[in-house]
Amino acid sequence: MSASSKFRNNAEKRTNKKERAKERRENRHQEISRLRTIPYSNHERWWSAETIEAVTGANRRIGFEIARLLASHGLTVILTSRDATLGEEATKALQEQGLKAVFHQLDVSDHESVDTFCACVKEKYGGLDIFINNAGISHITGSENSVEFAEKVININYIGTKNMIKSALPLMKPSSEGARIVNVRSRLGRLNGRRNRIADVGLRQKLEDPELLSEDVIDATMNKFLEEVKDGSWISGGWPQNNTDYSLSKLAVNCYTRVMGRVLAGRGDGEKIYINCCCPGWVKTAMTGWAGLTSPEVGADTAVWLALLRDQSVNGKFFAERREINF
Repeated sequence: MSASSKFRNNAEKRTNKKERAKERRENRHQEISRLRTIPYSNHERWWSAETIEAVTGANRRIGFEIARLLASHGLTVILTSRDATLGEEATKALQEQGLKAVFHQLDVSDHESVDTFCACVKEKYGGLDIFINNAGISHITGSENSVEFAEKVININYIGTKNMIKSALPLMKPSSEGARIVNVRSRLGRLNGRRNRIADVGLRQKLEDPELLSEDVIDATMNKFLEEVKDGSWISGGWPQNNTDYSLSKLAVNCYTRVMGRVLAGRGDGEKIYINCCCPGWVKTAMTGWAGLTSPEVGADTAVWLALLRDQSVNGKFFAERREINF
């Protein structure tokens, strides 16, 4: 076979592979749309109007849709956002639809804001049944891959989320059904991703091995990355070369979810807390430059599904499109 023929054959294979992947994605989205039309049965509904859930970063896009969908199932939603004006407007939009929603300002990177939020929730509602960590930022658009704001991205997406989980744990209400924490993350943070993985095999093994993985290992990994950003050696350091700081911040939360899944699994009956993470997909939002393939409503689906799932064997896992995927 000539070189030109091989080139054409390889190009056709790549095209066919992309088309098959697109078809599978579209079929899955159609299936999710169908599943979302099926109402929860009385047997499946463990919640009521007294069930309290909070969503961070919920003034728009995916966070707003998560809050709206959960409220539409009859729960009481605490919608939070860093910007009070935008948060109050979003909450009013839900209230005008007849949904039970209240607003509270919350900046996950501000300890005082977090403490005020937790104290208010404890005083008014006695705690939370469901907590969804959605707040996050990215300074990367399109093919650009700047790490100029790496410290800010890590501080909000990982440190802020981790601290928010620690602060929320004492708020989670004891119940026979268990409380739920859902972290909205990204496939870009997968350890086993083919195109965006950490090159350091030894480090990857530490993050991959349940016996070696710990909060200290995750923190050390993020600190090492930020140190190399500061001295300019991060490119040769073997870090992901696509959406670098955002990917690593999501990887850190994915790993922390696994750690906390193991920690919380040891709780006794009536005190259970189930923690999982999910990827909403490439959603049409400002963060993707509106180039996404999925609507915010579809992107919110898996987080809502996990929050309401009655299956108590699901803990410390990673999901996308209502299916478990590898970390």
